[in-house]
Amino acid sequence: MRTAVLLASAGLALLTAAAPATASEAGLRINHVQTIATHNSYHLEVTDEEKDVQRRTDRNWWNLQYSHTAIPNQFATQRVRGIELDVFPDPQGGLYTKPLVRRDAGLPDLTDPDLAKPGFKVLHWGDHDYGTNCSALVTCLRQVKQWSDANPGHVPITVLTELKRTDPAKEAVGGAKSPPWNTALLDALDAEIRSVFPEERLITPDTVRREGLTLEESVLQHGWPRLDRSRGKVMFFMDNLDRALQAHYLAGRPSLEGRVMFTNSRPGRDDAAFIGWNDPQNGNTAQIQDFVRKGYYVRTRSDVPFVEARSGDTTRLRAALDSGAQMISTDFPIVGLAARNGTDYVAELPDGKIARCNPVSAPRRCDERRLEVSSAPRQR
Repeated sequence: MRTAVLLASAGLALLTAAAPATASEAGLRINHVQTIATHNSYHLEVTDEEKDVQRRTDRNWWNLQYSHTAIPNQFATQRVRGIELDVFPDPQGGLYTKPLVRRDAGLPDLTDPDLAKPGFKVLHWGDHDYGTNCSALVTCLRQVKQWSDANPGHVPITVLTELKRTDPAKEAVGGAKSPPWNTALLDALDAEIRSVFPEERLITPDTVRREGLTLEESVLQHGWPRLDRSRGKVMFFMDNLDRALQAHYLAGRPSLEGRVMFTNSRPGRDDAAFIGWNDPQNGNTAQIQDFVRKGYYVRTRSDVPFVEARSGDTTRLRAALDSGAQMISTDFPIVGLAARNGTDYVAELPDGKIARCNPVSAPRRCDERRLEVSSAPRQR
């Protein structure tokens, strides 16, 4: 049987040649896997001139001093299988081409052609911290799909989206003003995601929900899709807990019927399948473990800028790993990224794995050597 080893000397997981599912694999679900994701995966620092402006106007400017490599590189060399994208609406196009921080630094407007087009944009803070590897959502998603096309044996990629609006304080001094999120914009967001990923490449609430049951009932009674039928796919989560915003997305769709994203919910709601629980420490460890045992899919964070990067403390990371949260987000997925902060802090799975059997929910028969499989790139 063919085997392919990707960068084994660096401690990466083995990818085994594609083979029919065994009896043990047939019972393995996507929530039985734990992976590392990056936080604000698109983020780039701005120029030195703009950093000077940030220092003068933002006492927390230091919190913005980190950059990520391009998204495909994160999948290929940083052992991550999840990303986070901050999404701003721009239905007319060109709304974010004149950041105040550039004006105040004496720099010209942005000329990125993607920013001029109508659609959804990916950045952190419209008029203050706009640096991004992919300014248009469709560009970010096409990068994900291109990598996935070339590596179809990967465990499902998770995309956490935070739906944002412009800063009222910046709006008041001439900054961009984004339109409010409403059902029409959220419909358009779903359509934009589907313009990149066909139905067969997505894991959506409709994939999970069973006839006659709510989404929560389906997850708790029947579980998530099987892993052997989900490799090479992508699923989207909404990070926002804002119930007013979620109400627009859930309008007429209490179990997210026809929707792309899983909402950040809580037990007892019809839409409860995904739970964002950022702090995994202390009593939260047991709380997340309880969620995971019951069947929910959970995202937590292994570090916050830049506490762990400055101290090197791995307490929060260990709690995140032990919690069983399936998606663990970090700004430091490889050695070296925290060096500018004075430590070698890194958030990774034990032994540098790409994915591992979930320590809380995975069945004993889970075989980490078969979580990802090698296979020929998809024909496009």
